[in-house]
Amino acid sequence: MMEEVFSIELPVGERLTIRKNRIVGKWPSQKRFVIVTGVHGDEFEGQYICYEIARRLMEHLDSLAGIVDIYPALNPLGLDIAERNIPRLDMDLNRMFPGREDGTTMERAAAAIIKDIAGADMCLDVHASDIFVKELPQVRVSEEFADQLLPYAKLLNTDMVWMNASATVHESTLAHSMNMLGVPTLVVEMGVGTRIDIGYGNQVIEGIFNLMKELGIWQGEVGRIQYPVISTDGEVEFIRSEAVGVFLPSIAHNHYVKKGDKLGEIVSPLEGKILDEITAGKSGLVFTLREYPFVRKGSLLARILTGIDEK
Repeated sequence: MMEEVFSIELPVGERLTIRKNRIVGKWPSQKRFVIVTGVHGDEFEGQYICYEIARRLMEHLDSLAGIVDIYPALNPLGLDIAERNIPRLDMDLNRMFPGREDGTTMERAAAAIIKDIAGADMCLDVHASDIFVKELPQVRVSEEFADQLLPYAKLLNTDMVWMNASATVHESTLAHSMNMLGVPTLVVEMGVGTRIDIGYGNQVIEGIFNLMKELGIWQGEVGRIQYPVISTDGEVEFIRSEAVGVFLPSIAHNHYVKKGDKLGEIVSPLEGKILDEITAGKSGLVFTLREYPFVRKGSLLARILTGIDEK
């Protein structure tokens, strides 16, 4: 059932409308599971997840014991043009929560989203990376809510749980606002901006059904589930560029490296020479790898999850 969460007339003669799809199971239960995505207009991974979750639920309503609310486009204006922030305003919607009912248009939209989700038993906020780097499927959790969220995070079939990934779980994000209101909210990130990785999507989808089954909302079958490694900020090594040029990786994403292994080179197309050779400072799993080749000093090239053994 399609429902309107927020709608307002825009100065250009159009309307900003945020909708959700409410799917009600045939089993008697008032438990409510929420999936949101599209906070950033250049992140498309959640679109496939919303589609596939809705499709499977509609085909198996007899296995659904509760309510699933799907919000595929919290920033529809950004999604229309693949722009991360709110177009023209150049503001990050995920820095505007919990919003204000008497505020600007997007502050009012943020407040309406929070009000609509409030009271749910669980919320999942699905993100992709930006256009620059590719991420393994992971759950990001702030230390403040770790005790409550970690048992759920382990069920989502991701490769890792990154504790205290502060940029993603900032206090003005949707996830932080919902957790403060008592709605357990997990942030999932995967893939790369403006792309859909169906393999990653299917991996997380199985995790979502697994989580819903644990909550008693899903009574159907669940595929094979893996359990993630758990990390903190102290266990992640950030590899950044020391030169300006083109990054040519020597390894694949999701690759275990040892200290001193070559990760890639930064080269100069103009001079035809290698400007810098990138090596791993520690052993571990490369869970973030740069996709966008052009780099400046300080550009993120890779992140390595350290303190784990090679599989």
